[in-house]
Amino acid sequence: MRKVDLDALEKIVGPHGMERGKEELFCHSYDATGRSYLPDAVVFPTSTHQVSQLLKLACEQKFPVIPRGNGSGMTGGSLPLEGGVVLSMGRMNTIHDIDEDNFTASVGPGVITGDFHKAVEKRGFFYPPDPASSAFCTLGGNIGECAGGPRAVKYGVTRDYVLGLEAVLPTGEIIHTGVKTAKGVAGYDLTRLIVGSEGTLAVVTRMILRLIPIPEKIETLSACFVDIHQAARTVSAIIRQGIVPRCVEFLDRSSLELVKNVLAPSAVAPGTCALLILEVDGKKEMVATEAQQLKSLCHSMGAIKVMTAQTPGETAAIWKARKALSPLLYQLAPHKINEDIVVPISCIPDMVEYIEQLQRQFGLTIVSFGHAGDGNIHCNIMYDKRDADQCRRAQKAVDALFDHTLKLGGTITGEHGVGITKKKYLKKEIGPVEIGLMKQIKQLFDPHNILNPGKIF
Repeated sequence: MRKVDLDALEKIVGPHGMERGKEELFCHSYDATGRSYLPDAVVFPTSTHQVSQLLKLACEQKFPVIPRGNGSGMTGGSLPLEGGVVLSMGRMNTIHDIDEDNFTASVGPGVITGDFHKAVEKRGFFYPPDPASSAFCTLGGNIGECAGGPRAVKYGVTRDYVLGLEAVLPTGEIIHTGVKTAKGVAGYDLTRLIVGSEGTLAVVTRMILRLIPIPEKIETLSACFVDIHQAARTVSAIIRQGIVPRCVEFLDRSSLELVKNVLAPSAVAPGTCALLILEVDGKKEMVATEAQQLKSLCHSMGAIKVMTAQTPGETAAIWKARKALSPLLYQLAPHKINEDIVVPISCIPDMVEYIEQLQRQFGLTIVSFGHAGDGNIHCNIMYDKRDADQCRRAQKAVDALFDHTLKLGGTITGEHGVGITKKKYLKKEIGPVEIGLMKQIKQLFDPHNILNPGKIF
């Protein structure tokens, strides 16, 4: 890769649209993985035209361009591995339109996900994707990783709400994909191809998102179990009963210990080793019925306490505890390997048992929590990377975890993507012919390999 022509870059975005100081470069050198690679420059485009011109320059001069939201990714997808230019999309943060007649919104990639939730809810609409980092992650980043969150069990993930995109190809060409309507099957589905492509195929500059009516009523419950396996079996039983909660979250004993100061003392019964957070929504009558069904089912499966949140404050405290978990893990060890495996729901009890076996086998603390309602478990292997023996054991634990996940018919990543941390494992799940096709797609979109190089493959 050639050195970046900073003068030419500044002509495109203006003097206030580019930073080259060491402090700013460092701030854009890392993400939630804790790894760091310094870029040559950071630019802050404000229009699709600027993005297009920048990518044309990158193609001419062969320097890397790395799209970036707010750097909350867990797999290194926004890291500038080879230097180059970080394309920070935070200034393209306009909610252009909320179409109340057609239940859609047109938004820029730099819009904060939580801000978008609030904006549409004020108008009586609901946007279900809700990653744990929603208070600071961006919709563009959600598009890149196809983010999910706890409500995916009922409502699906980001790709299910993206109707169309405006995007810039690595060659600088501006494309428009998808539709603004509920249906549309003209040609190949380029929208879905770009969603989840981790910023390797195109830079999204605007998106058309589908909205749904806001639920009339939401009820939040927490169910306490003295046995982690009872909690795991309860998840499968809920789905078999035909109840479709909007959330079924799972916290193990280590998770509960970390968040005990956030949860109300009444929320967790003495002796609790696992907690399920359950939420149902919809019409008031239906919610009341389903909430009672869930309570009865949890008790029949061995729950020692099932509590219904009585106030918005109690509900907020439960979700604050759940979303605070990831950063609190560092109280247990200085480093973590965070994997977001997914298994068929019926296999959750098997997976929980296997994770306990891995802890004993490798002598490491492994904390499990996550979106059990769709089989997505966040498995955090805690270790000290300064200890060579712990590093070796942690890596062996990851290998074993992925092998067992795939044996059960699961996948090595449900919502965090591949990035750089999982690319060496990709061939465990995807065959050589399929990977070959993906590489050909990348080559077709990005013949000079300038857009987010070194990711996925």
